[in-house]
Amino acid sequence: MATTTRNGTTGADNGKGHKFANAGAAAGGFVGALGGSFVPPVNVTVNNNKNGAARGGGGGRSHAESLLPAPEFTSPAQVRNYCNTLRAAAVTLSIEVAMGAEILKGVLAAVPDPDGRAFGSRVRAAKVARKMHRSADALRDAAKNAAACYAMFQQEYEEEINRVRHRARKPQQPVMNWAQQ
Repeated sequence: MATTTRNGTTGADNGKGHKFANAGAAAGGFVGALGGSFVPPVNVTVNNNKNGAARGGGGGRSHAESLLPAPEFTSPAQVRNYCNTLRAAAVTLSIEVAMGAEILKGVLAAVPDPDGRAFGSRVRAAKVARKMHRSADALRDAAKNAAACYAMFQQEYEEEINRVRHRARKPQQPVMNWAQQ
């Protein structure tokens, strides 16, 4: 007979179903304790769709393997969707990489310095983590550039967008003129 534990798991699964349930909280607490800085909560959702490759049909990457939509730019909506998806993915990855850099720095700082120098392990850890911080900065810049790309698209093609936009508007419903009786 399976018993329910305090965290909601049953004795039969030994908590394996919730193996990573508190990983983010543990990492955030670990990083916050080390650096004394604010670590925002990050939720990561992974969709494993193994049937996506069979439906793809063409060569190259299938849609299930990509973080971005297909680069088909046949309408302004597709340009906007691509830029927004790129921006969102880059922001999320930037946060994750920055958090990973802090965790890496904390873990490496615990490794004793071979020469026995005071703070030598922290200096070495900071040198290594600096490269990962630069990766996080580059991802943040990619997010900014994706947003700027769509803004530039709107500026450069404003005339074409407006030419079609006024035709696409719904006809206005007649307004009741109460003064005319």
